[in-house]
Amino acid sequence: MKGDGLLDLPGLQTSLFFESPEEIYARVFRELRPRTPLPEFRVEFCQFANANCFIKLEDGKMEVRMSDLLSGAPAPVMEALAHILLGKLYRKPVARVYSHRYRLYLNRRDMRRQAHLLRQIRGRKFVSGPAGEHRNLEEIFENLNQRFFDGLMGRPQLGWSRTKSRSMLGHYDPSHNAIIISRIFDQESVPASALEYVMFHEMLHLKHPVDHSGRHRRVHTREFHADEKKFPQLKEVKEILKHL
Repeated sequence: MKGDGLLDLPGLQTSLFFESPEEIYARVFRELRPRTPLPEFRVEFCQFANANCFIKLEDGKMEVRMSDLLSGAPAPVMEALAHILLGKLYRKPVARVYSHRYRLYLNRRDMRRQAHLLRQIRGRKFVSGPAGEHRNLEEIFENLNQRFFDGLMGRPQLGWSRTKSRSMLGHYDPSHNAIIISRIFDQESVPASALEYVMFHEMLHLKHPVDHSGRHRRVHTREFHADEKKFPQLKEVKEILKHL
């Protein structure tokens, strides 16, 4: 583990390297709930498509299900995740050292590579296709491609979301090379410029991948923001999106 940054974190020595995952969770539980009867713990590694983890307490048994991506995680990382999951379950604040340690581990290059591969192999991506009832994403993509990218950007899969989501207006999925746009834009009452901006924003994610060079991943880099400002009437369009 030398050189990956984990050994520099405070509190690392608290995790005992010979503990089983169940023993780690039981110890952390005792720290958080010293007067509560200790439940029976069961930790299971599952073939999820990402690094998702779940925890639930039922009939005196604590079940923890986590991605097999984490099956080789060192004890300090497992301890950090135990603090995170149990803290959320009991609505306890999680010390920054634990959340930072866990994020640092997932941000390692080898972990990112494995997670990306798992999403490609196991993940199921619903892509409706570019044609909506009122607007066609392929036409919008190609128009923006010519205007801002000299027509050189390769077209990913394009599709509409299943619902008219207001919380996620669009997203780019690098594992499946797909841009998904909320169906809220597939109506004539929504200005076309708003849809164009959301598509443009997601296209910039193709041009500017996530930066993992620092201690924290940066989704929107300085170069990303500089290119985003090239969109006409950016301020007005963002006001439109606020009122959707």
